[in-house]
Amino acid sequence: MSPAFFVTGTDTDIGKTTIAAAWLWLAHQAGYSTAASKPVASGCEQTPEGWRNADALALQAECSLPLAYGQVNPFAFAPAIAPHLAAREAGVALDVVALQGAVQPVLAAGAGFTLVEGAGGWRVPLDGEGSLSGLALALGLPVLLVVGIRLGCINHALLTAEAIRHDGLPLAGWVANIVEPQTARLEDTLATLRQRLSAPCLGIVPHLADPSPARVAAHLRLPIKGH
Repeated sequence: MSPAFFVTGTDTDIGKTTIAAAWLWLAHQAGYSTAASKPVASGCEQTPEGWRNADALALQAECSLPLAYGQVNPFAFAPAIAPHLAAREAGVALDVVALQGAVQPVLAAGAGFTLVEGAGGWRVPLDGEGSLSGLALALGLPVLLVVGIRLGCINHALLTAEAIRHDGLPLAGWVANIVEPQTARLEDTLATLRQRLSAPCLGIVPHLADPSPARVAAHLRLPIKGH
């Protein structure tokens, strides 16, 4: 099976898509074909082609396989609120079965490197008692964690890593994305994360004025042996 990973974060707005797009760019530069899915996205804008989400478009732009927008982001909702609330307002059933069915064709496309990006953090709710973490479990994908570096990130990172392992999935690696460059004791914070997170650190991404995939990729390693 070609390498595929589920990308989650310690919170919302901590740069999951920025890191994921850079990984896709880096994989393509390394000779891999690339594909991505952001199965559910809220905070979309209406366009002549339908609802579009900026994060999903960023991922689609880094896919070397010709994936239609609806394949990358099958569930797109207008309000920038929790996905299960946005889906409820739109009258859409949003559960693990529906999301898994939408992601499987992207995985089946057989790209050399595929990323499935979640929304928000690990325990984002879906319908009923389900959560987005259940999708990663249903797909059986190893998890990549993006840690948004700011005050409180150590606790968020450790709790997320603990939940991932409790759910029975491997944490394949983590990235420190410095969203607040003035974070007090920055180096000590990074050292603590390296010590406490028992998974490879795949990059320390500084706060960049222009976080293009190519610029971010300069600070990353691929979660693939030999890269």
